[in-house]
Amino acid sequence: MKTVSDPIAFLQQEMAPARRLLLNNDLYHSVKSLADLRRFMEHHVYAVWDFMSLLKALQKELTCVEVPWVPTAGSAMRRLINEIVLEEESDVDQQGQATSHFELFVRAMEECGANTAPIRRLVAAVADGRSIERALEIADAPASAREFVLTTFDIINTGKPHVVAAAFTFGREDLIPDMFRQLVSDLGSRFPGQLDTFTYYLNRHIELDEDVHAPLAQQMVRELCGDAPERWLEAQQVAIRCMEARMALWDGVKLGRPRAALA
Repeated sequence: MKTVSDPIAFLQQEMAPARRLLLNNDLYHSVKSLADLRRFMEHHVYAVWDFMSLLKALQKELTCVEVPWVPTAGSAMRRLINEIVLEEESDVDQQGQATSHFELFVRAMEECGANTAPIRRLVAAVADGRSIERALEIADAPASAREFVLTTFDIINTGKPHVVAAAFTFGREDLIPDMFRQLVSDLGSRFPGQLDTFTYYLNRHIELDEDVHAPLAQQMVRELCGDAPERWLEAQQVAIRCMEARMALWDGVKLGRPRAALA
């Protein structure tokens, strides 16, 4: 990678073509009915779920989650990751009650009539100690969602914190606000009373990820990559891989939709 004054800005520049393709995907404008939205949510929920494993992999690596506790290197890094965990795992819903963003998304699915049985089977299977591959089979997850999740866990299993942080930052936190803006613009007005939780979820993500989490996550990548060019190159490669995986997930949503709904 070339030497630049700001490696984050350079990395974003290198990712720009893949990011542009993803943000211009016609999926966002083809969600026109509740049936369309249910199908989208039944695929996307797997990305909401496996996001937490990316986050927890970083927390496990960068903080002490063992007993007895000992301080880990980099107190600033501990604070960065714990701030993000606090709001992703125990944010507040519309009533001010603590909940994770995953649980909030599942509640939003129920509110609009989407099928939550498959993702619940996956969570139960994982809780029972099944492998990710087996849990996805038990859930009968859509093929594109299955590949997306396996990509996420392949990245986690590299055991490289800077790679996981790049996936987390540029494949999720830095990307999600612009993706969700494509969806949130008029859903609530078109389906009053059926998408209150989903609209809250989208707006909450836009607010937190854009204003708080993305800057924190970028700082985490900066700290983990440091002055090592090979780490910055790996960060760039995994970020693009994550965007390609998201494109494949969106393709899976579109391919399985009845032709009339795509018109």
